[in-house]
Amino acid sequence: MSKYYVNKFLFTIDRDPEWVASYREDPRATVARWEKEIGSWLNPVEQTSWLEFTQEEREALCTHDYVWLFEHGAHFFLNLTLFIALFDEEYAAAKGPLAFQTEMAQKLGHWTGRDYPSVAM
Repeated sequence: MSKYYVNKFLFTIDRDPEWVASYREDPRATVARWEKEIGSWLNPVEQTSWLEFTQEEREALCTHDYVWLFEHGAHFFLNLTLFIALFDEEYAAAKGPLAFQTEMAQKLGHWTGRDYPSVAM
């Protein structure tokens, strides 16, 4: 997994409420737009042409598959905070406080007692 690129996506989307809203409503279009507008920029003046998502990464991002992302080394905190931003209000309204976090913990429950996947590049 291109951990740097996936983590950059998680980080930059989570920092901007407009990107969060876009990612919630149309993840596939948001991932494509992010790759074109933000992903290739290393800093304000330098771009790269070699970074891109693998097909599996892109599909996991497009389907909000936070379990796959975690299992393949996405940074846990970045993964958690973005998906809380996406789903917490909806889940809390339907099922009460911390409902999304509880579901995420249950879906990752098979990791209990195991080492987390490496987030090293």
